[in-house]
Amino acid sequence: MTTTNPIRNRPSTSSQLLLHDASLTFAAGAFGGVLNSLTVWIFGAIGITGLLGVKIAPAFTPAWLYPRIVWGGLWGFLFLLSLPFLARKSAWIQGLVLSLVPSLVQLLLVFPVKDGKGFLGLGLGLLTPLFVLLFNAVWGVGTAFLLHWINRNSYPSEFEVNQLL
Repeated sequence: MTTTNPIRNRPSTSSQLLLHDASLTFAAGAFGGVLNSLTVWIFGAIGITGLLGVKIAPAFTPAWLYPRIVWGGLWGFLFLLSLPFLARKSAWIQGLVLSLVPSLVQLLLVFPVKDGKGFLGLGLGLLTPLFVLLFNAVWGVGTAFLLHWINRNSYPSEFEVNQLL
């Protein structure tokens, strides 16, 4: 399905629109991954996690950061889902709800199976699940707000389109 395109660089076919949206969600998710990583690192560096008995204090190195950015981008594809119960919710709510998916994966698969840190990562400390939810909420809300900002500023309003015609 091709539509007329009065605005240059605006996706005009459904496949172009899907590629456009996938690119934006990956980029926004990677941005969320940077925010998440900075938050995790800062909490560890200033001792908040340690003070509360959680052993999460990573060194800020490329080897630690790069995979987190890529995974943030991959998790960003969650924002491509058209979930009816999220359709009319604010970016804040969308980000919080979608951040539960990577949180559950980290708590139920990554920590216990891959890292051997016990169920819910409790081997790192009793408050680990709360920190995981908080850190991933930073990812989700950061991703959602960037996508919201891009969508508000990417395309001209109907009035502006009519002025171009």
